Amino acid sequence: MQKFSLNTAALALACLAGLGGVGIASAQAADKFPDRPIMFTVPFPPGGPTDAMARILATELTRELGQSVVVENRAGAGGNIGAEYVARAKPDGYTIMFGTSGPLAINKSLYKSISYDPRTSYAPIIYVGYLPNILVVKASLPADNVQGLIALDKAQPGKLNFASSGNGASSHLAGVMFNNLAGTKLQHIPYKGTGPALNDLLAGQVDMSFTDILTAMPYIKAGKVKPLGVATARRSSALPDIPTVAEQGMAGYDVGVFFGVVAPKGTPPERVQVLNQAFSKALDSDSVKKAFAAQGLEASPDRSPAYLGRFIGTEVDKWQAVVQQSGVTLD
Repeated sequence: MQKFSLNTAALALACLAGLGGVGIASAQAADKFPDRPIMFTVPFPPGGPTDAMARILATELTRELGQSVVVENRAGAGGNIGAEYVARAKPDGYTIMFGTSGPLAINKSLYKSISYDPRTSYAPIIYVGYLPNILVVKASLPADNVQGLIALDKAQPGKLNFASSGNGASSHLAGVMFNNLAGTKLQHIPYKGTGPALNDLLAGQVDMSFTDILTAMPYIKAGKVKPLGVATARRSSALPDIPTVAEQGMAGYDVGVFFGVVAPKGTPPERVQVLNQAFSKALDSDSVKKAFAAQGLEASPDRSPAYLGRFIGTEVDKWQAVVQQSGVTLD
């Protein structure tokens, strides 16, 4: 049997240790996340408010993560195309989505055929915030608050109408919820987008709209429309003097567009945590806070992944009831 000297044995052990070190280093390198660009899917076209917010976040996230965060628009079917794409993506943390109330809550009940479930198809990352809707009426309407509007409607049931950006949009369902809670008979007039609806409101062709606060704010400040109530549970920090609809006798009225980030189901929890922390730091940066405040975005009450998961579940249930009451379904 061949004999090894102590020096030979020591050398062999050193070599094995070195190889082991290489293996550990390789494993650590493999576990480093992220080590390549992250695709940040926006399920809407470029140029809209969701896209704009995603690009603001992506710039700051690139600094935080040390890797490019690339915004990728996959629009169509009210956000379903992008949402389905992300739900089917590899669950490795490199494909994530900036979702809104539509694909993450409303569409589950609104569309007849949908291949994902916002409650079970994703790993929640962070609730970014929400954009309140606001009830605005044409300047000539003889109502200055919610109770005045309700009285006006009940004096002539079915005469007043409200414009929305389309069947099933939050601006439509907000009106449905209002009718249900107030016992009013406001007539729905759907448009193909927020712009045309707003134009007819400004022209006095329709009576009111439950639009988002970002769209309405310049016209409120210019006195071209009258704000009767913020549609969310809390007042807007952008318009703090405007009371909520709930404050004016309609408890439980809460309509806004929320924004959340999700990854495909099965994404490793440690990677979700890395992303959550990076998003939280980005949201705390001066540039993002300033940009989002200018758009009327309200900060999230809780940034944990668990909170977003619970919130999505309650929103799916809430909007299911409203969609059923509206009678609207889409293909």
